Amino acid sequence: MNMFEVDTPSTQSAIDKGSLTQAISNAKALRSKGKKVWCVPFARDASGVDIRGNAGTWWRQAKDKYARGHDPVIGAVMAFSSTRKLPMGHVAVVSQVVSDREILIDHANWSPSKVSLGMKVVDVSSKGDWSAVRVASNGSSLGRTYPIDGFIWNTSAE
Repeated sequence: MNMFEVDTPSTQSAIDKGSLTQAISNAKALRSKGKKVWCVPFARDASGVDIRGNAGTWWRQAKDKYARGHDPVIGAVMAFSSTRKLPMGHVAVVSQVVSDREILIDHANWSPSKVSLGMKVVDVSSKGDWSAVRVASNGSSLGRTYPIDGFIWNTSAE
């Protein structure tokens, strides 16, 4: 039985291949030692955004260090807000911008013990501002709505 699985839809990831390859390699190394793969180190490795701590703290920690906003950009970290369902928040890396209301993300631990590449995310916010999204979790089926703090870009805050 393979202890490390990667969910990969047919769409290719568009983020930096070297960083993504390193993030996947690091995740595989953890799994081979029987350790859990978390979203935070995966997003940090894949994006180059060097923030530590629970995912729910990333948006606040990025202030004055990294550029932040509400527009998805390839390679940016999407910061999910902490909720009852996601008490520690969640972070994912934008791998492709499909349209103004749809992106693909790469992330870890959305499904336990898995890295998921090219997962569809749809902006369902009433204002189209990426404050609420639905993530495809079972094939193309979109799951529940999750609040989003915004996107953290791997560039200095100005």
